[in-house]
Amino acid sequence: MPAKWVLRSLAAICLFFGTQGAPVPANAQDVTFKMDVKLVNVFVNVTDQNGAIVGGLTREDFAIFEDGRPQKIALFDRQSELPLNVVLAVDTSGSVFKDRALERDAAKRFAKALLRPQDRMGVYEFATYVTQRTPFTNDLKQIDRGIDDLRGGDATALYDAIYLASQGLGKWQGRRVLVLISDGSDTVENTTYAQALEQALRNEVMIYSIIDVPIEASAGRDTGGEHALIALSEQTGGKSIYADQGGLDAAFAKVSEDLRTQYLLGYYPQNQEPGVDFHRIQVTIPRAAAKAFNLSYRTGYYAAAPAGERKR
Repeated sequence: MPAKWVLRSLAAICLFFGTQGAPVPANAQDVTFKMDVKLVNVFVNVTDQNGAIVGGLTREDFAIFEDGRPQKIALFDRQSELPLNVVLAVDTSGSVFKDRALERDAAKRFAKALLRPQDRMGVYEFATYVTQRTPFTNDLKQIDRGIDDLRGGDATALYDAIYLASQGLGKWQGRRVLVLISDGSDTVENTTYAQALEQALRNEVMIYSIIDVPIEASAGRDTGGEHALIALSEQTGGKSIYADQGGLDAAFAKVSEDLRTQYLLGYYPQNQEPGVDFHRIQVTIPRAAAKAFNLSYRTGYYAAAPAGERKR
C-alpha cells in the first residue's frame, strides 16, 4: 500500500534530488512523492488440540515476527471479505480418478457451496500433462462443464500442476487457493518439489491437499508422495485432508469451513535485513500455552517478483 510524504520546503526538495541551487518550479511546495511499502498479508487458521476451529480471537491475541523480528499488526480481520480465487486441480491418473461420477458430483457441490459472487474458480486436471478445463469464473454452469470434461491419463504431473496453477492464481487480487486431489505421486518429473513450492510461495498460494490414497494397510500406498502433499500444505498455510475419512464431500466441507474462518493479519515490514530474498514469518498467540492451539499460515514470502511464466 503506497505511503505519501509531502516535502514542502525548498531545502528538502533540493536534498531529495541532489540539485541544490537549481531553479525550483513555482508549485514545488505541492509536489507529492510516493514510495511503495509492501503490506504483507498472512492468513491464519487456529484450531484447538481437538481440531475444532477457534473463533473470537482479537488483534491483541496475536504476535507476528519476520525473520525473528517483532512486527506491528497494521491490519486485522476475523473473516475476510477478500475475493477467493480458487484452482480445483484433479489428479486424473488411473490410481486416483477411479469413481469418476462420484468425484465429479462432489466437486460440483463444493464449487456451489463455496463460491460467492466476488469469487472465481478455475478447473485444472493433471495426468501426463496439465490442462486447464475452465478459466477463472464464478459461472457455475461453466465450472460444471469443466468438471464434466475431466478425462484421464497414465502419468502424474503433480508438481507441474502446482507450478502452473500458482502462476495462474498469481494474476488475481485477493486470497489464492489451490485445492489438490491427488495421492501425491509425481511420475513426470519436469518440475521438482522445491520449484513447485517456491512458485506457490512467490504467488502467495495456499495449498489444500485432499489426499486420495489406498487404505493404510495397502502394500501399494505411496507414503513419500503423501508426505510431500502434507509438507506443501503446511509450508503454504493450507491443510491436508484424507479423502478416505468421510469421502470427498466431507473433505471439501473441511476446506470450505477453513476458508470461511480465517484470520487476516497484515503488517508493514520493519527492520528488515538487507539483501535477504526469502523472509520467514512466525505467528504466535502469546497468552496461550505452547500446545494449546495449532496455527496454520504460510511460512514466509519472497521479496523479489515471481519468475516469468511457463507455458503448458
